[in-house]
This record gives sequence, C-alpha cells and structure tokens, in this order.
Amino acid sequence: MKTDGETRSARKERDIIQAATATFISQGYDGTSMEEIATKAAVSKQTIYKHFTDKETLFGEVVRSTAAGANDIVESVTTLLSDTKFQQGGLAELGRLVVTTLLDDQLVKLRRLIIANADRMPSLGRDWYEKGFERMLATMASCFRKLSAQGLMRADDADLAASHFFGMLLWIPMNEAMFTGNRHPRSRAELERHADVSVEAFLAIYGVRPGQPR
Repeated sequence: MKTDGETRSARKERDIIQAATATFISQGYDGTSMEEIATKAAVSKQTIYKHFTDKETLFGEVVRSTAAGANDIVESVTTLLSDTKFQQGGLAELGRLVVTTLLDDQLVKLRRLIIANADRMPSLGRDWYEKGFERMLATMASCFRKLSAQGLMRADDADLAASHFFGMLLWIPMNEAMFTGNRHPRSRAELERHADVSVEAFLAIYGVRPGQPR
C-alpha cells in the first residue's frame, strides 16, 4: 500500500527491501539470489540493481532499516513516557514492548544472520548496533534523566541505568533464543511476565517510593 507522499520509486525500494528481508531470513545470505528477491518483490532484476549496487549493499539496507524500525517503535513509546504515565506503570508497558519487539522470531533470525556474516561484513554489525540498540540506549537514558530531574527516579548515571534496564529485560530470553534456535519460543504471556518482574527489580534499585528521599 502506498503511503501518503510516497513516490513510485520509494514504494519499489520498500517492496524490494521487504522481499529481500524475507528471502535472506529463509534462505540465508549465501543461499539468496537476486532472482529470488526480484520474483518475491514482483520486479525485474534490473529494477533491483537500479536501487542497489549488489547483494551485499541490499543486505546492508535490510539490516539498517530493520534496526531503525525496531528502535522507532521503542522510541515512539519512550517519548510518551511522561511523569504521569510513568507513575501509572508506563515503564512496565515499555518493558513488555521492548521484549516482545526484539524477540520477534523474524528479528531474532536476522540477528543470527548478521552475526554469521560479521567477519566478512563487519560494518553490518556496527550498523545494526548503532542504528538500533545504541539509539535505544540513548533514548532510554534521556528519558531516565528527565524522570530523575522530576524526582521520580534516582539515576545518577542515566546511561548505566539504561544499560541495566535493557540488560535485565533481554539477557536471558535473548541468549536463550539465539543459542537454542528458538525452536520452542517463550509465549507472549511468558515474555510479558519476565518483563514485568525485570521492571519491578529495576525500580527497586532506581525507583523512588512515596516518602523516600529523592
């Protein structure tokens, strides 16, 4: 579907990236051909090469757009985490979003693919981290600074607090998914329970209770 203001060229590029993402995930980098991507995107190979120089360039764009997309979801909610929302349990809501978004099966498979090709395409790993996780950390740290300034948190080192937040949420379930092949993924209910308990533990360290010095 064409979005408002989207040009025909931009729509074609979006379709190619979506088709490439699905094909790389199902076939792997080496097992994917530009012909397959063209067929899935319903375009010619010439059209793909008009937008992307080669397969590596296209894979790089898949990595960047996916990382940015995952971050945009988290960032959009974080910007709405006002003091009132925070006091109403907004951080738990954000925790659930982070866990369920980043442990999406397709995203985990792409993450494995990036790691598998890290030696020959090291810039891709850097792009994935910088455009995705590093931006998430920066966004979360900024949010924690504002909440601390309002006396709702005690995060003297907001960057460290952001690292703790994501670490508590993701370390076990992410490693579980990455190293076990995610054959038996946790249910959404299990992931949300894990997120709730992680946020509760995080706030036991960084939160401010009623009557507690700020």
